[in-house]
Amino acid sequence: MSNTPKFAVIGGGSWATAIAKMLCVNVNQIAWYMRNTYAIEHLKLQKHNPNYLSSVEFDTKKLILTNDINEAVAYADYVIFAIPSAFLSTELEKLTVSLEDKVIFSAIKGIVPETSLIVGEHFHEKYNVDYDNIGVITGPCHAEEVALERLSYLTIACGSEKKAGIMAKNLNSHYIKTKISDDIIGTEYAAMLKNIYAIAAGMAHGLGYGDNFQALLMSNAVREMKKFIRKVHKMKRNINDSAYLGDLLVTGYSIFSRNRMFGNMIGKGYTVKSAMMEMSMVAEGYYAAKSAWELNQEYGAKTPIINAVHNILYEGGDAKQVFKKLTEKLD
Repeated sequence: MSNTPKFAVIGGGSWATAIAKMLCVNVNQIAWYMRNTYAIEHLKLQKHNPNYLSSVEFDTKKLILTNDINEAVAYADYVIFAIPSAFLSTELEKLTVSLEDKVIFSAIKGIVPETSLIVGEHFHEKYNVDYDNIGVITGPCHAEEVALERLSYLTIACGSEKKAGIMAKNLNSHYIKTKISDDIIGTEYAAMLKNIYAIAAGMAHGLGYGDNFQALLMSNAVREMKKFIRKVHKMKRNINDSAYLGDLLVTGYSIFSRNRMFGNMIGKGYTVKSAMMEMSMVAEGYYAAKSAWELNQEYGAKTPIINAVHNILYEGGDAKQVFKKLTEKLD
C-alpha cells in the first residue's frame, strides 16, 4: 500500500454519490464503479449523477468512472462499498480481483440476505479479509444533506485505529466532521437496526400516532437496540453516542429517511409490494427486519418493536392491531 492511499467507491446510488463528493474534497483522483453505463456517460458529459443527488457537480478529472468492478477494486487500496445489502452478493460474484490485501469500508446499512451476516462479517468469512482491514462508515448523516453541504457528522469504525484515521481524514471537510471508533460490529449492527426502527416510526405516523408516541417509540428503540447489540457483541460502548442514538434519531424522524417513508406507506394501508414499487430507492430496513428477527431467535433479546415490524412485513399482521398490542409493551 502506498503512502498516499488510493480510493474506490462501489455503487451508483445517493450514498455512493455523497461519499464520492466527500472524497473529492481531499483526494486528487478516485475510482467510481457504477453498473449503469448511461449514468457513467451522463456524468462524463454533464458532471452530475442523473439519478441521485443530481445537484452535486463533480470535477470529472478526479473520477475514474467504470462499469467494471474489477477495474475499480484493482485501482484502490481502500474500497468503499455503498450499495444496498440485498444486491451485494450479486456484485461480488463479478469479482476476479482478490480483496485480501484491500482495506474494505462498508457504507451499507443492512445485513447480507444470503448469509444473514453484517457486511464486515461477510467480507471476513467469505473473502478472507482480516478484521483490521474492515471498517464501517456510519452517521448520523443523510446523503441529501451532504449534497447541500449542511453540517453533518460521521463515525468511522475500524479494528485498526490508523486505517480509521486515514479514512476519517479523507472524508473530513468544512461540512463533514468525523470521529473514529473501534466498535466495528456494534456500529454496523446499529446502522442496520435503526432502519427497522425507522420503519416502525413511519408505520406509527401512517397509522395516525402523534409526536408523543413517536418520542416514546424512539426511547424504547434505543434501549432495545442496546439489548440486541449487547447480546451479539458485548463490549463497553455508550449507546447514546451519535453512531447509535444519533443515527437512530435522524433515520426515525427525517423527511429524507426512505425507511420511515416505507413504513409510513405501510401504516397508511399500502401492501409491501406496492410500497416498494412506488419508492425509487431501497428501504434497507425491510430486509433487516427479517434478518434481525431470525438472528434474535438464537440470542433471545427482548425486542418487541422488531417483532412487531417483522409481524407486519412478513407474517401478514394487520398494522393497526399489531401496533395496538405494541403500545401495551412499551414504557
